[in-house]
Amino acid sequence: MDNVFQSAFYLFLIIILVKLSQFAYRVIRERRYRKELAQSGMPYIDKMDGRQFEFYLQALFQQLGYKIQVTPSSGDFGADLVMKGKEKIVIQAKRYSSKNRVSLSAVQEVYGAKAYYKANQAWVVTNSYFTKQAKELAAACDVTLVDRADLQKFINEVNPVFKAREIFENITPEPRKCPKCGQDLVVRDGNGTRFFGCSSFPSCRHTEKLIRK
Repeated sequence: MDNVFQSAFYLFLIIILVKLSQFAYRVIRERRYRKELAQSGMPYIDKMDGRQFEFYLQALFQQLGYKIQVTPSSGDFGADLVMKGKEKIVIQAKRYSSKNRVSLSAVQEVYGAKAYYKANQAWVVTNSYFTKQAKELAAACDVTLVDRADLQKFINEVNPVFKAREIFENITPEPRKCPKCGQDLVVRDGNGTRFFGCSSFPSCRHTEKLIRK
């Protein structure tokens, strides 16, 4: 009976030690993730709009020696950036909410841009993730997908001079018109939060979030 009790006690002890080890591993992994997240500036990238995200990628790749051509906001033929180095690379930048996944239309568009700009490679870069269909099409079309995890790792490896926070705070978001009165929307600060407010305030009190999901 004592042997049975002793065996049960040791088994219980082993289970407790395993559980503690698993908990400690999760804590260490979470701390490492948060440190890498902060180093990459991803929290600020998540606050950017599309224009700011393009500027950030431009600064990132310029540091690696690429010559960057920023395409027009309209009529870009599916590419936001054209990078010239040893090879020509077209990039479509997708600054999304992390809850929204990039669809296969982004792959279709950048694949067309590859042909138009006579590029060697086509990339879609996002702070989010891709749908299953986007991944399947990219594999078939030889399009490189850079998702949130890839981007974070890449930024930490490059350790860019221009940090995401600097781009977010100093580059003006894409201009917009007030849907109520037609005047320009301007960036305002309120309680530590930046937002678009109508330039005709106080006669028009329309506001919008900086980020379009």
